[in-house]
Amino acid sequence: MKKIAEYLLFFIIGVTLLGGCEKQRLEKPEVIRPVRAIQVGDAAALHETYLPGRARAAQEVDLSFRVAGPLIERPVFVGDKVKQGDLVARIDPRDFQVEVRNREGQLDEAKAAYRRARGEYQRELNIFRQDPGATSKTAVDRKREDRDRAEAAIKSLEAGVAAAEDRLSYTYLKSPFDGSIVTTYVENFQSVRAKQPIVRILNTQQIKFDIDIPEKWISYVPHATNIRVQFDVFPDKEVAAELFEIGTEASQTTRTYPVTVIMDQPEGFEILPGMAGRVIADAEAPVAELYGDIVIPASSVFSPERGEKSFVWVIEEATGTVSRREVVSTLLGDTGVVIKEGVKPGEWIATAGVHFLKEGQKVRIIEPPGA
Repeated sequence: MKKIAEYLLFFIIGVTLLGGCEKQRLEKPEVIRPVRAIQVGDAAALHETYLPGRARAAQEVDLSFRVAGPLIERPVFVGDKVKQGDLVARIDPRDFQVEVRNREGQLDEAKAAYRRARGEYQRELNIFRQDPGATSKTAVDRKREDRDRAEAAIKSLEAGVAAAEDRLSYTYLKSPFDGSIVTTYVENFQSVRAKQPIVRILNTQQIKFDIDIPEKWISYVPHATNIRVQFDVFPDKEVAAELFEIGTEASQTTRTYPVTVIMDQPEGFEILPGMAGRVIADAEAPVAELYGDIVIPASSVFSPERGEKSFVWVIEEATGTVSRREVVSTLLGDTGVVIKEGVKPGEWIATAGVHFLKEGQKVRIIEPPGA
């Protein structure tokens, strides 16, 4: 009886342990899927947002020669102001001058040969017309071919002279616009290669300022008004600016769009390339007023297989769950899909992996940087 009781005890303990393990296997932790998402934008909030960026010159270029040779003149230094057409560097032109003279001499010889060939052809032709028996049609054709070859040689050599003159002109490096010398890469009397940077010139009469706009606001940017830029070094001053470029392709990493504004140099202080600051703007004519709609990323809209309706996944912030919601879209713009009905500003919607989500699924929002 004692052994039976021991076996029974071991059996009960084993069943209890197995049941606990089974329960442990069944109770898997809930998987919360990370989802890239944005909050549907409101143009009215645009003026409350500071968009950081950095200044650069409206025009900037590294000047280089198109030919190689020893540098004999570089009259500019860092900090110098130059005007359009001013000389900034010069290569020794002697070899190129010799080339021009040689080409011109060859051209003169070719012109003399053409005159002789033309005269011989004309004489042969006159003889043939006056006394066909004194010469032949073949001889006339041969003289005409000699004349045509001489004429073609002239055209070829004229092109050679023009190319040599161009190479001679390339020994002079001139400023393409008004600006300032910010870098010199070589010293005078140094031998330089073609396309080797010689000096760097910036035109800071106008300044460009680059910023990155989150997806939720990019559709409102074309309607931004009263654009101003505040620079960190001049926190109490605002510089009026205008839109210059609006990118239509988002960064793969930040999901932001590049936007550039441009401004004139202000009076009383100078903005230099590289200065950091922020853009402030209003949106008095948002897309909602133009279309009666809002704009969301195209990647957030999906349609079930063989379906005609469009949907988005709306994320409930309180519960972290997604729910499918039908939307009515009107058109596809450069920056997204224009939505007439279905979502409203302030709501969160998934923008990636929309075909892999399920109704009621728990998710964790990954907001794009800068949003």
